Amino acid sequence: MGASLNHQTFSSLSLSLPLEPVSAAAREAAARQVLLQPFGLDEAKLDALCGKLRTKGIDDGDLYLQLTSQEAWSLEDGMVKSGSFSIDQGVGVRAVSGDKSALAYSDDISAEAIEAAAKIVRQVGKQASAGAAQKLPLARARAPAQNGITAPSLYATSNPILGKDSAAKVALLERVEALARKKDPRVVQVMASLAAEHDVVWIASLSGHHAADVRPLVRLSVTVIVQSGERRETGSGGGGGRFALAAFDDACLERFVDDAVKSALVNLEARPAPAGEFAVVLGPGWPGILLHEAIGHGLEGDFNRKGSSAFSGRVGQRVAAKGVTVLDDGTLSQRRGSLNVDDEGHATQSTVLIEDGILRGYLQDRTNARLMGVPQTGNGRRESYAHMPVPRMTNTYMLAGKTPAEEVLASLKKGVFAKNFGGGQVDITSGKFVFAASEAYWVENGKIQYPIKGATLIGNGPDALTRVSMIGNDLALDSGVGTCGKEGQSVPVGVGQPTIRVEGLTVGGTAQ
Repeated sequence: MGASLNHQTFSSLSLSLPLEPVSAAAREAAARQVLLQPFGLDEAKLDALCGKLRTKGIDDGDLYLQLTSQEAWSLEDGMVKSGSFSIDQGVGVRAVSGDKSALAYSDDISAEAIEAAAKIVRQVGKQASAGAAQKLPLARARAPAQNGITAPSLYATSNPILGKDSAAKVALLERVEALARKKDPRVVQVMASLAAEHDVVWIASLSGHHAADVRPLVRLSVTVIVQSGERRETGSGGGGGRFALAAFDDACLERFVDDAVKSALVNLEARPAPAGEFAVVLGPGWPGILLHEAIGHGLEGDFNRKGSSAFSGRVGQRVAAKGVTVLDDGTLSQRRGSLNVDDEGHATQSTVLIEDGILRGYLQDRTNARLMGVPQTGNGRRESYAHMPVPRMTNTYMLAGKTPAEEVLASLKKGVFAKNFGGGQVDITSGKFVFAASEAYWVENGKIQYPIKGATLIGNGPDALTRVSMIGNDLALDSGVGTCGKEGQSVPVGVGQPTIRVEGLTVGGTAQ
């Protein structure tokens, strides 16, 4: 379902540049110039090639053409450690029969390669039972935008790789290192990296629908190592989004470096984390990664259609405490997880997953929406033309409450304040999770006593949602660093939340 709630104002953790809207027609023109014309293709030829998929038992299919340019630089201790540039292009051809899908792909974008791939994948239709087959109409007219949703204009089409020359990119990383070393004499090592990507896609479906997108993506990361005596600790910072490298100005670099150095210095003073069951306060922004992993994956359509999620069959039921509202929103301007259209050509949207504690729906791609008899939500995503689209998150976050964030922390009589997270693991079927806190504090009587190290949060996602007792008013999104893995595919995502208090989480620690 589409969100009926008003967007809230986010913390200034996000980066952005002034955005000039780019129409869908302009995106199509740009994509046509690099993906169709050089290979002697146009919409009519793609429709004809899609028609090669038509056979008994085929319910759906599409062509996914892609050209991706990527560049990356890394600096360590003042020296360029690596520099790379790559271009990848190709086409993926998909056929769907019932709940079975077949994909063939080639790095040769040509009518001949597409036709050969179509002959391979349409075999999935011949393997389907005649009773389950649903033959599509033969009409090839251009289909209207699905569900009446118009694709948004969320980012520019310019190539961020071309925004600065190589010398300027290395100089940017050198400024990061210089800033970090000036922060504190205990900084003994600095590692900085810069990545830029320009992704052009064209999607043609068997229904006659065409869509195109031109997607910029940049990211800057910094890691510092500090040392005091024999003890060494690490801290990191960074961010990015769908904008130009010009967004990484001096103020931005200062913020990233501050985050990295402060985190490292805090850990330098940290004591072993206690173990036991405590109330836990989670900070705003990136700690929403726990929400993404422990809850978000369980709300993806494929897991729920197969009944393998802890949330399967629970739409309309209470799954969280009152006040907990969770959205997935692919329409946030210039955010890392945002897309004008998903990788099936469907416009992205804001989808309410949980509203005031009640489960409202799941994230859907085209196949799972069809099989479940519900609308698409614009969440069909794939890593590249060589991968099958599956339902995936975009920017997933919990809405703010009305309680001042400082009151949430002050309410903690004895427990843990987890300000930042590292890695974690989740079992989708059971909802059980384990997350490592990269910056955390022990709190007594509402006051931070000291930083702790080695704290892991252990719990069950659906159960943890029911234990949320306070929700702060400081909703923030992460700074643009998230990457999500599923079925061997990685895609950029965003997460976020306000400060929240969760009762009775198990904390695994190292203190005796």
